[in-house]
Amino acid sequence: MSEIKLTPEAQQILIQMQAFQQQIQAVLMQKESLNLQNAEMDKALEEMKKTKEKEVFKVVGPVLVKAGKTEVEKEFEEKKELIGVRLKSLKKQEDRLKEKINESQEKFEKQFKAAETESAA
Repeated sequence: MSEIKLTPEAQQILIQMQAFQQQIQAVLMQKESLNLQNAEMDKALEEMKKTKEKEVFKVVGPVLVKAGKTEVEKEFEEKKELIGVRLKSLKKQEDRLKEKINESQEKFEKQFKAAETESAA
């Protein structure tokens, strides 16, 4: 069996696909981090709803600060909303990258089949 030589274009497509894969990995890591933050916000809001206290403590840098419960709840709800927007944005980015990978894979397969045909001849 003869060795198949990849064209420079096919090699470039492979490099692009690897870059897209790395970008997807970064997006997935960001999504995971945001999902964890979202879960923490949910847990904190749940605990605040249970308490009858008017004031709660929140972490600001390395210290705990006393703050109004409703103010902190509002702050957390806003953070959750921002996280939700960011997650939607990351999902769109992930979908676009997957689409680019699929397109690149199709291009690569065409290049590979062409190279395979040439080497068989």
